[in-house]
Amino acid sequence: MLLIVGLGNPGERHKKNRHNIGWMAIDAIAAGHGFGSERRRFHGLVSEGRLAGRRATTLKPMTSMNVSGQAVSAAMRYHRLAPRDVVVFHDELDLIPGKVRVKQGGGNAGHRGLISIDAHIGKDYRRVRLGIGHPGSKSRVNRHVLGDFGKSDLAWRDALLEAVVEAVPMLAAGDDAGFQNRVAALAPPPRPESSSTNAVKSDH
Repeated sequence: MLLIVGLGNPGERHKKNRHNIGWMAIDAIAAGHGFGSERRRFHGLVSEGRLAGRRATTLKPMTSMNVSGQAVSAAMRYHRLAPRDVVVFHDELDLIPGKVRVKQGGGNAGHRGLISIDAHIGKDYRRVRLGIGHPGSKSRVNRHVLGDFGKSDLAWRDALLEAVVEAVPMLAAGDDAGFQNRVAALAPPPRPESSSTNAVKSDH
């Protein structure tokens, strides 16, 4: 089984935040692939379905972002999963808006949701990094990630989510490079000046 986690903060005021793009991806995947209705389990909301012939469960932790690991570890224990069976979708400051990268293990770049997951299950899980761009200075980061997507962001964000839905069976099948390439082909990142984020870090 595959556990697909989306990181975000609960509450209506956070629903459209850049920080919640992981949740947005999970909602799009579940809707696009006919997953069942959400129900409360493991300190979060879960939905079940299949991807690439493989049983899959989505999880949106309903704790705050900073303690997301509680929900992930609870779901893993119940389903007897290993970290390699977990994929986490999350926002990434160090990627230009609309760019996607998949990696297994590695650092967390200060992302508190990942820090929590690392502490609970270790680092050997896959992360799907969804670029939201950097505001240009550290002092503006909190306002940026906890702010809503601007009107100029909606076109690339929605195209990105649609591409993720189409390509996610490749991710479920273990073809991370194929997933990345398909998403990039379907939803190329916009030019920086066309996004509300004008200054970004490198897109490594």
